[in-house]
Amino acid sequence: MSEILTKQNVHITQSLEAFAQFLNEKNYTKIAVIVDENTFQHCYPLVKPLLPTQHLLVEITSGEQHKTLETCSSIWLQMTDYQMDRKSLVINLGGGVIGDMGGFCATTYKRGMDFVQMPTTLLAQVDASVGGKLGIDFQQFKNHIGAFKIPTWVYIYTPFLQTLPARQLLSGFAEVIKHCLIADANKWYFLLQNEYLAFDWASIIQHSVEVKADVVENDPLEHGLRKILNFGHTIGHAIESFYLNDPKRALLHGEAIAIGMLCEAYLSEQKGFINAQELGTMVQYIQAMYPRLIIQANEITPIAQLTTQDKKNEGGQIKCTLLEQIGKANFNQPITLEEVEKALMWYQGL
Repeated sequence: MSEILTKQNVHITQSLEAFAQFLNEKNYTKIAVIVDENTFQHCYPLVKPLLPTQHLLVEITSGEQHKTLETCSSIWLQMTDYQMDRKSLVINLGGGVIGDMGGFCATTYKRGMDFVQMPTTLLAQVDASVGGKLGIDFQQFKNHIGAFKIPTWVYIYTPFLQTLPARQLLSGFAEVIKHCLIADANKWYFLLQNEYLAFDWASIIQHSVEVKADVVENDPLEHGLRKILNFGHTIGHAIESFYLNDPKRALLHGEAIAIGMLCEAYLSEQKGFINAQELGTMVQYIQAMYPRLIIQANEITPIAQLTTQDKKNEGGQIKCTLLEQIGKANFNQPITLEEVEKALMWYQGL
């Protein structure tokens, strides 16, 4: 596809040429690249020839369970030992975990330095890298500590997707589904009518980036409209957090969000926003693509309790994003713990 630039400094391309030109023009004092064991093996070799011979390589362990203050301390220490200053650059070469945490480290180190997101997963390319949300997990709560800061550049090199296992690709696709359900009914029906593995991923990525960039441009700090991007995330984050430290049952982000979207679509139907047929179509489509989670009866209440710490809540009230109709979402919809539990039990009975 042709290269595009969006309002959020996003560059979508099948070439690394423009990235090399960016580095040459900026003349940063020092450069650090943050990778995990996967991107070190599959992606760093493609980027390394574009970098100065002398640069800092920071390798962290992959996985949401490592998106913590402890990992940040290690990153900050290595940046300090390398004597990076505010005219230096951090390149986050990885998925959502590296983008969230690496951007947070760059934004807080010496009160802020430039950083570039180079998302390597579909999840990061269509969602996590765009919009300037940064953060880490804390005490089992997702992205509990963080900040807003638009990256200097988001460089989406689509061939990175070829390095992904099928499960990771499908995890990212959950955010594609979300963007269609909250903002583009026609695109949702396009998904329903076309084979997943036959998609033109560059086109899919561009659509999601444009949906998110338009929303963020209108509400950069999530005071209102931007909350529509959290459809599926109130309950989805609670599910993801609950199983995070259970190696046998831990879910990828998109897998948890797929369940969260079903539960929150159910609440949308219960409140009379969407009809039973529309809900049924969502259930059929999502359940055919994503693994089924068996939630034990004694897990329903503690999962629901985690929604009380959701960042969108106000005044002790759980505030959720629900579908007003297919292709349009309403934010700040109050829901109760009982309704969350009811939605989880409904999911378990599918």
